[in-house]
Amino acid sequence: MEEICKQRSQEMVVCFPSTPKRLAMTIGCFISAAALFAFGAHISYVNVAPQQARTKARNEFVRERLKQKYGK
Repeated sequence: MEEICKQRSQEMVVCFPSTPKRLAMTIGCFISAAALFAFGAHISYVNVAPQQARTKARNEFVRERLKQKYGK
């Protein structure tokens, strides 16, 4: 019984794919995830300036509106 438990525990420690096909699938999934992450970061970086401009314009509009309303 102890021998079976030791065997199972040793099998659980395997940290790499057991076949070349699984290794290729693991690498493919990793590359796909990295590409999606890089694409998302790029899109986020590209859209920062327009978002900041809209926020600044909205803040200025609100300030002007409050100045008109309250005369400060």
